Amino acid sequence: MCGMPQQPPVRSTPARASRPDASMSLLTNVMDHSLDDGYAEAAARKRAEGVGGLPRTLRSKLGLAAGLVLAALVVTVGAAQARIAAPVVAKEREELIDRIDSQTEAADELEDTVDELRDDVSARQREALRESGGGDQAELVGILAGAVEVHGPGVKLVVDDAEEASAGGDGDPRETSGFSDTGRVRDRDMQRVVNGLWASGAEAVSVNGQRLTALSAIRAAGEAILVDNKPLVPPYTVLAVGDGKNLSTRFQDSPDGLYLHALQENFGVRTAISVEKDVRVPAAPSVIVRTAEPRTEKGTS
Repeated sequence: MCGMPQQPPVRSTPARASRPDASMSLLTNVMDHSLDDGYAEAAARKRAEGVGGLPRTLRSKLGLAAGLVLAALVVTVGAAQARIAAPVVAKEREELIDRIDSQTEAADELEDTVDELRDDVSARQREALRESGGGDQAELVGILAGAVEVHGPGVKLVVDDAEEASAGGDGDPRETSGFSDTGRVRDRDMQRVVNGLWASGAEAVSVNGQRLTALSAIRAAGEAILVDNKPLVPPYTVLAVGDGKNLSTRFQDSPDGLYLHALQENFGVRTAISVEKDVRVPAAPSVIVRTAEPRTEKGTS
């Protein structure tokens, strides 16, 4: 018997309609679960912990306030200490100024005493010179020794540094003993000038008011020129008592005068010489009196 073809069983419930975005399952999952479970759990834990505490904003404000209070306290304490220390510092400063003024006055008094003693020694030395010789001989000895003031006809010689004297000059032919400036007048230059005047017939010589004697020395200390250990500053004014016109001519024609002229031509050292009717040379501030005695040898028997 021919059987009838079996029909597929009919479902008692209707089939669920498929979603239009069923083919976009990954995108749908991301949209449905936008917050990861781990992040959600952490957020829930932080909310649970903050239930019994202060809000974060309030905690930050309290911390800032505490910092400001601490800074204000430090500034206040520093200002208070400064106010306390200010009178002490001012008092110490006044005491130091008083000590400086006192010591300065004492030094001035000692300097005045030294000048008085120096004048007294010079007067006694001049008196000893007059008593030793007598007459014209004593006066001549006093002049030659520099113990008395001298005036009369003579010459005035001014020597000055070059206008653009500098402190360096590589390859300078005058560079010796650490001096390298071509335009500065040096101690050896003044030595030659003074010796040239003596050799030309000067009877008394002074440099910037310092009387030169047989024991005087012209030296250098750094870039300064010293005459008997007293520093001089340019221009250097040399006064020489003697036969004015002849003294000037003999000096300018001497090797030392030509040397000074070469300094002027080659290095710009400024010089000027003039004949004077009356030149006044002061006495030396200190003169050492020495007495020479003849030496006799005893004969042998």
